Amino acid sequence: MIGTLFNTIIYNPLYNGLVYFVGIIPTHDVGIAVILLTIVVRVIVYPLSRRAVQAQLDMKKVAPDVAKLREQYKNDKQGESKAIFALYKERNIHPFSSVLLVLIQFPILIGLYWVFSRGGLPAIDAARLYSFVHVPSATNMVFLGIQNMASHSIVLALLAGVTQFAYTRLSMGPRGVKTATEASFSEDMAKSMDVQARFVLPAVIAVIAYSVVAAAPLYWVTSNTFMILQEYAAGRRFGGDVK
Repeated sequence: MIGTLFNTIIYNPLYNGLVYFVGIIPTHDVGIAVILLTIVVRVIVYPLSRRAVQAQLDMKKVAPDVAKLREQYKNDKQGESKAIFALYKERNIHPFSSVLLVLIQFPILIGLYWVFSRGGLPAIDAARLYSFVHVPSATNMVFLGIQNMASHSIVLALLAGVTQFAYTRLSMGPRGVKTATEASFSEDMAKSMDVQARFVLPAVIAVIAYSVVAAAPLYWVTSNTFMILQEYAAGRRFGGDVK
């Protein structure tokens, strides 16, 4: 049941998208097809990513109110958490949108991995193709004549980690200098999530990216680059202020 659902929602659409782009690209470059497919995926999930960007901006705006609540409940961790989440709910802020955006990409990465590891490319499984997708005349697995998409790439893995770090740094902003009062919360959930998002997640992504075929980290690098550009666009639109 789960396998059938995964194939229907993730694997088959990804496979058909890749085959379609390979067919229309003059060089039939699978790497370029991965980049084009990534852009399509980013456009589809744009509402979610836009919500994540908005949440980051909203959280920065209410940061002074959060600091006051932390001071007010400095001896009551449970009360502090409830008050902060109540504030987020009152202001219609979704603090976990960014985490959800990251998590939703993992099934896509798994799907890409299966496309290559199960022999979906360079040989084409015509039985999986939609009626409007045709078998390409050729399949070029070497991205720009440099990297085989079915092998591992330390360069793309490192780029996946670096772009994830850059995106997180840009979306979350610089870590502020803590006051003595704020320092007392060093073990709280907010700081833990901040450290994991900024440093642990990029490192984990880099390790995972190296352990899978190059198509997956190429997807991640393209996706992160798209989101970084989106962050800059959002900054220009809001001018650092959210209305």
